[in-house]
Amino acid sequence: GSLITLSCLSHRVVCQVISSAVPSDPVPDNGTSDSSWITRLENSYGFYIGLGLAVFSSFLIGSSVILKKKGLLRLVEKGGTRAGDGGHGYLKDWLWWAGLLT
Repeated sequence: GSLITLSCLSHRVVCQVISSAVPSDPVPDNGTSDSSWITRLENSYGFYIGLGLAVFSSFLIGSSVILKKKGLLRLVEKGGTRAGDGGHGYLKDWLWWAGLLT
């Protein structure tokens, strides 16, 4: 048969191929099948879980930007110094903090 050399970091293995497999032969079970509930859930609903997480995170990011912007606009309406001009009045606004923590 043929010899195959496999190397991985500090280990080196030489395997000898004894015979070729025929596609009609059943594949032997190597004992690595995992039937945990997490694996079954990911296989069945993985796409929908990912889509839901993406939409939810997009909602949170968008609402954060809107809340912080509204807080900054309230500061300007009150006559405070804008943040771009060196003002720090936005740090006292609860709406800006709500946007930051969202």
